[in-house]
Amino acid sequence: MAKPKEEFPTFDPAALDALIGDARSPADFTAVMRALQKRLAERMLAGELTAHLGYGPGEEKPAGQTNHRNGATPKTVLTETGAVPLEIPRDREGSFRPQLVPTGVRRLPQFDATVLSLYARGVSVREIQAHLEQLYQVEIAPSVISVITDEVVAEVQAWQQRPLERMYPVVIFDALRVKIRDEGTVRNKAVYLALGVDREGHKEVLGLWIEQTEGAGFWLRVMSELKARGVDDILVALVDGLVGFPDAITTVFPQAQVHHCVVHLVRQSLAYANWKDRKAVSGTLRAIYRAPTEAAAVQALDAFAAGPWGTKYPAITALWRRHWPHVVPVFAYPPEIRRLLYTTNAIESLHMQLRKIVKTRGHFPTDEAAAKLLYLALRNIQAKWKRGNHAWKAAMPYLGMLFGTRFSDHA
Repeated sequence: MAKPKEEFPTFDPAALDALIGDARSPADFTAVMRALQKRLAERMLAGELTAHLGYGPGEEKPAGQTNHRNGATPKTVLTETGAVPLEIPRDREGSFRPQLVPTGVRRLPQFDATVLSLYARGVSVREIQAHLEQLYQVEIAPSVISVITDEVVAEVQAWQQRPLERMYPVVIFDALRVKIRDEGTVRNKAVYLALGVDREGHKEVLGLWIEQTEGAGFWLRVMSELKARGVDDILVALVDGLVGFPDAITTVFPQAQVHHCVVHLVRQSLAYANWKDRKAVSGTLRAIYRAPTEAAAVQALDAFAAGPWGTKYPAITALWRRHWPHVVPVFAYPPEIRRLLYTTNAIESLHMQLRKIVKTRGHFPTDEAAAKLLYLALRNIQAKWKRGNHAWKAAMPYLGMLFGTRFSDHA
């Protein structure tokens, strides 16, 4: 359906010319917009006071009304066009509480939205300050910007604790490395993201977790948190092959099928090979994971082990045999699903977008600062996602047939 055409109000050309005056430069037009915003805001505030008192300026007071207008208080607020001086009307009894510019508020929501939009794109606090001062010709302290971004922390916590679906057909787990200062030392910490795909093929970031201590205990905590937020079952968990991760998943979700990402496995295999041999080794490994059946895949792995590359690089064969229990399940699926479960590309694409944002930051002072920026970036990225991915939607009927009541009972 075509998007309805936006209608703009019409203005008397003479009145518009009188408003604009001699404005020619962008700064001139910004000043005009700021003056117009001031007049509109003060008119709305006057309307709020009229509604509060029950009578307008110059009108008779209602019977029994003792409260009345009592001048105005000057107040400067930060808006999306810069600093705007306002006259906030008062009443005699001091009971008036304006909604447009609440008591104690020095920034309008549009200004905060501008700051958060810049911050979510990886712009530092100092750079935001310089940009706003250049744009609005008003000095803004870095502490003001920090206060605005810190207000996101509660939103991050609420998002991280929100209820989830009872069942996800597929959940993809992968890590993003971020530099964070910890006890005076900058460390490369892993930020784990869980990307869930629901029964309609819609993608959703379920949460992010910054690694505090390495090992199965951390991953078990992640799984337990998903369980506590309402997830009863995961049909397929796709992971990058970290030791201990599959055990943590099956401890909390015992029926989950854990799949090793084949792309990660191939990359780990090529790390053992000389760079001149990698193309040939990669082509030979393709016969294993693209085999039509499990039996054919076992034969291809045995052939690789007995062949020239398996003889030259026995560590590759050992790597595949070690992870084989989490590679085998993929051969039970038709090609439509198998292609999706070969790789964690869905979440790696997400990581690529996040890396573009965090790479300009050097390192983060705290875990909280990293979580804040990653959350804002994820919010922007997810807003652009289409409602349903075609490939995942096409795969869901097959998963429904393969998993039966586990897929349907949580509807």
